[in-house]
Amino acid sequence: MATEIKTEKEITVEEKLFALYDLQRVVSKIDEIKILRGELPLEVQDLEDEIIGLTTRLEHFDAEIKDIQANIASKKIEIEESRVKIDRYKEQQENVRNNREFDNLSKEIEYQTLEIELSEKRIREFTASKEAKSAEQKITTDRLSERKLDLQQKKGELNEIVAETKQEEERLREHAKDIELLIEPRLLTAFKRIRKNARNGLAVVYVQRDSCGGCFNKIPAQRQLDIRLRKKIIVCEYCGRILVDQELAGVNLPVAE
Repeated sequence: MATEIKTEKEITVEEKLFALYDLQRVVSKIDEIKILRGELPLEVQDLEDEIIGLTTRLEHFDAEIKDIQANIASKKIEIEESRVKIDRYKEQQENVRNNREFDNLSKEIEYQTLEIELSEKRIREFTASKEAKSAEQKITTDRLSERKLDLQQKKGELNEIVAETKQEEERLREHAKDIELLIEPRLLTAFKRIRKNARNGLAVVYVQRDSCGGCFNKIPAQRQLDIRLRKKIIVCEYCGRILVDQELAGVNLPVAE
């Protein structure tokens, strides 16, 4: 049967403590569901990020290889142009009128021959670079395929777990919202702040063996008595968690109707 929601003025400290501990139990169950999912959400995100990075890298490889191919084609054109000039200069040498003209043409032939050798060297360099890029491209393509398979598997595992726990988690979240209506905003904000800073997500703990159930530091007898009286909200002076007595914590309150 659903708990009747009272106004803030009507709610006693004891009722607030009950509500706080009940809220803690509910959010702890939600935490357990998240633990069940484990690192899968982070693994999925990491794989998605890596796939984006690998895809971008492949795009860069494509652009770089196209540039290299364009450079190779350009150098081949330059070689053909130099060969045409050499043939023309050799033909002109046959009709020279003096040695000076012959020597000038010989220098031009030598220059164009050097240009051909330089272009051929650049083509070899471009070809080696293209082969290296193509090898890296293949490795990256293979890695991308592997990561896509990994992502598909991890997503399948995550979706399966989410499907199994989604209904329960939604019910728990709705119940948590109902409980939060019983708690004044200032106290609820404090609860969330404590919970965020707590390593195990526990903002409300009960006294165990005269100690705080969160940090396990000893609690003075008078302070324990105040906790059992439930007349005010008491927090651990060491860790800041809200403290309740063992009897309150042992009450078998249902998590959800």
